[in-house]
Amino acid sequence: MQITASAISLNVPDVRASAEWAATHLGFSEVMSAEGFCSLSHPDAGFNLIYLRTGLPTFKPASAAGPADGLLVVFTVEDIDADYARLQDVGVTIITPIETEPWGERYFQMADPNGIVYQLVQWVEPTDPTYAG
Repeated sequence: MQITASAISLNVPDVRASAEWAATHLGFSEVMSAEGFCSLSHPDAGFNLIYLRTGLPTFKPASAAGPADGLLVVFTVEDIDADYARLQDVGVTIITPIETEPWGERYFQMADPNGIVYQLVQWVEPTDPTYAG
């Protein structure tokens, strides 16, 4: 198998709200859109971010057509503290304040207008020697 592109597709009630949020706060750009659909790309992400309106009759399988409950969209960044400050300053909804796990995962979580949870991560030195490589 040769994979030529990758995407993550998220079902949301308001496609435009999530697409505009990702463009404004995460630097994604719209590649294409249609009624109930929007695909965005980012030069550093390695995949397209696609939003589909929940309830589209063309969505297959229909059993998976609901919202993306329990899903985290995670991006590793170079300067988590700067991104945290920038996003707080513009009023992004932070749902988990910045923290560092003992194994060196420094992260925070935020939500877009549809409740999709995005997590930004930066890997730092573990605070617990058990996790040191």
